[in-house]
Amino acid sequence: MTSPFVHDFTGKVVVVTGAGGVLCSFFAKEFARAGAKVALLDLNLDNAQGYADEIVAAGGIAKAYKANVLELPSLQAAKEAVVADLGPVDILVNGAGGNNPRATTDNEYHETDLPEGTKTFFDLDQSGIEFVFNLNFLGTVLPTQVFAKDMVGRPGANIINISSMNGFTPLTKIVAYSGAKAAISNLTEWLAVHFAHVGLRVNAIAPGFLVSKQNKALLFNEDGTPTPRTGKILGSTPMGRFGEPSELIGGLLFLADENAASFVNGVVLPIDGGFNAYAGV
Repeated sequence: MTSPFVHDFTGKVVVVTGAGGVLCSFFAKEFARAGAKVALLDLNLDNAQGYADEIVAAGGIAKAYKANVLELPSLQAAKEAVVADLGPVDILVNGAGGNNPRATTDNEYHETDLPEGTKTFFDLDQSGIEFVFNLNFLGTVLPTQVFAKDMVGRPGANIINISSMNGFTPLTKIVAYSGAKAAISNLTEWLAVHFAHVGLRVNAIAPGFLVSKQNKALLFNEDGTPTPRTGKILGSTPMGRFGEPSELIGGLLFLADENAASFVNGVVLPIDGGFNAYAGV
């Protein structure tokens, strides 16, 4: 008898969107390490190909595909190629997403005497807000529409979305990203119910604070010293530190593993060092 805590994805086909990025490429590598055949989808094919090459060099099975998560024809073409190359899809990880400075305010609180040139809520660019919301929310909806259609009724098939601490409580400055991640959490629950009768589980992980290219400017000054925002984050994280990508893997593989989580559906799992549990007192 195999222990449910030894995750074995041998023979499974896993699609990871946003896999040209550091975090989602890490997800792809870990699925491959556990035996899966992994399709790395990203708009930046060169990045995705580089990570796929790393997986193959390590003895895994992986292929990279160019895909725009905001364009159905692009996703459909990628799906057809994945199925032809690797076989029917078992697991979809909706990892594409991110923030953009055009949808980020300079100030945490609106005041009547802000310094001249401060980018306030009233100055946010509509196209920037639309880009961030669409990238995160539609960038999860559309791949799910394309890939889940053939996952319905497939034993063990499931979807993992990527939410955030923003999905529980909005963070200051990043209005569009916070709203989009809250929508991802809600969508996860909606999809879990919607597909429950056809055996397709849908869950999400909600990472706490990790340092990445996307948030580094918010967390550290140009000279490498922490910003006041970093102090607030770590002061609100009971474990007192940022997380590491490797610390997301246990939750990710658990939710994806039918042997371990067959009755887990509609869950948004915080992996956050206690941030979401902390009331500040």
